Amino acid sequence: MARLEVLNAAVNFSVAITTPAWRKQPSWMVMATKDRIINPDLERWYAARAGCHTTEVEGVSHSVYVSKPKEVAAVSTSAFLASRSTAHLGS
Repeated sequence: MARLEVLNAAVNFSVAITTPAWRKQPSWMVMATKDRIINPDLERWYAARAGCHTTEVEGVSHSVYVSKPKEVAAVSTSAFLASRSTAHLGS
């Protein structure tokens, strides 16, 4: 898993975001119901705030993409297909 982590550039912490992408574009979230790193209730709040299409994966912890790759892939595929079907509408 460590090989998948990407270092964040320091400049990213100094850039002001005036309009978050999730305010104008559809977003998807996969959340683990047994996450002990990020409280699932907080994740639900984040998802609701962003208006995400949310999929809760029961009984798994933080690294849901490792423990339930098929479920995560299904959400990614769904997001991709939805974005393709609405791409002609513009942003």
